[in-house]
Amino acid sequence: MSQYRARLPAVPSVLVDDAVVRITRWDFEPGADTGHHVHGLGYVVVPMTDCQFLIEEGPESRRVDLAKGAAYRRDAGVEHNVVNAGTESMSFIEIEYKR
Repeated sequence: MSQYRARLPAVPSVLVDDAVVRITRWDFEPGADTGHHVHGLGYVVVPMTDCQFLIEEGPESRRVDLAKGAAYRRDAGVEHNVVNAGTESMSFIEIEYKR
């Protein structure tokens, strides 16, 4: 994998990491991304701002708009890159459950 990125990286801040959960706040400038990754744990996402996601899953991509305070859950094994496709900064909380 190249050491060069075409996009700014999103900024993760781990808020809690214990035996039960890992809670991370993700902050994105417009156009920033998480980088391609695989989730080893199931997780819940709660937007702290209105979010305009571009979800890149392999060769496919899709747009998802979520309002502040909405939530969704996904199982372990998800592979994707999350991009801020909006023109404003966005943030969400990711809660990964370990049990």
